[in-house]
Amino acid sequence: MVTWRAPGRLNLIGEHTVYNDGFVLPLALPYATTATVSARGDGRLRLRSVQRGGEEAELAVAELAPGAVGGWAAYAAGVVWALREAGRDVGGGFDVAVDGDVPEGAGLSSSAALECAVAAAVDDVAGLGLSRSELALLAQRAENGFVGVPSGVMDQMASMLCTAAHALFLDCRSLAAEQVPLDVESAGLTVLVVDTRTAHQLADGEYGRRRAACEAAARRLGVPALRDVPVAELDAALARLDDAEQRRRVRHVVTEDDRVLRTVEALRAGRTAEIGPLLSASHASLRDDYEVTVPQLDVAAAAAEEAGALGARMTGGGFGGCVLTLVEAGRAGAVREAVSRAYADAGFGAPDFFEALPSQGAQRS
Repeated sequence: MVTWRAPGRLNLIGEHTVYNDGFVLPLALPYATTATVSARGDGRLRLRSVQRGGEEAELAVAELAPGAVGGWAAYAAGVVWALREAGRDVGGGFDVAVDGDVPEGAGLSSSAALECAVAAAVDDVAGLGLSRSELALLAQRAENGFVGVPSGVMDQMASMLCTAAHALFLDCRSLAAEQVPLDVESAGLTVLVVDTRTAHQLADGEYGRRRAACEAAARRLGVPALRDVPVAELDAALARLDDAEQRRRVRHVVTEDDRVLRTVEALRAGRTAEIGPLLSASHASLRDDYEVTVPQLDVAAAAAEEAGALGARMTGGGFGGCVLTLVEAGRAGAVREAVSRAYADAGFGAPDFFEALPSQGAQRS
């Protein structure tokens, strides 16, 4: 029996760039999901969720197929399915118990944390010898092919590869990864996260329409993906598009990739405080060009900045979830108070807050 812990993630910057073959910069959170796994010999997969009062699901490994199980259990079962489909020896079955404290529905990738914890633990107990990147890709396959969520690979790569006091600079085309220093404590800063407590819902229609607009624009521009449009040529590219919605989507993706690269450059040089305006510009772009914010996100970002935050942006797919703020450590309390007051004035429910300390990726407990 082994136990593995895999964290949720917070995307520092680089939103809706994943499916455009672009760049992202996530960090692992101190919140995680654990999976305790032991091998069976009867070909059965038994799943139990501690955080859901011991709720269980059980089925034969040989019968695993998309739609065979739903809810939280689909993410865990999907990992075993993906391993089986990849030709790995998992036919003997497993007992899997999961628990964790990653906030659900907040855009912090609780699903990837669950998948990665199960993948790492099954790999360990079955002696499969897969690399962390291989496990991340199999976890993504579980989410795409078994659960049916068309997510990119950022969440799983972050959960598997991140290291403490760093953000993960990930090229979503090549999957080249670099650990970029993000020691906010030493810089006298805090990444304060506002959980709007507005359910993070990636409405299939809205997400799909944006992705389709990006893909159509890339075809119109004659490039494999929007990542291939240089920011210096953005105006010329926009002039070739006669669809106003496509122009907005392209402007966001191209400038967002550029913001990621500029953020990485600043962090490599130890100029952490200088990334604040890039975070704020990202939020404005997501609000105005990608149109994925909601009033709760916009109010939180604006109130944080008015209270002295160096920068603030929504994080995750949008339509709810969280806002991250970069704050001088001594001003975190003032930002909390300002956002809470702005929420009360707007008639919103009280938000929640937590500090996001860049943490370690998946590890054996």
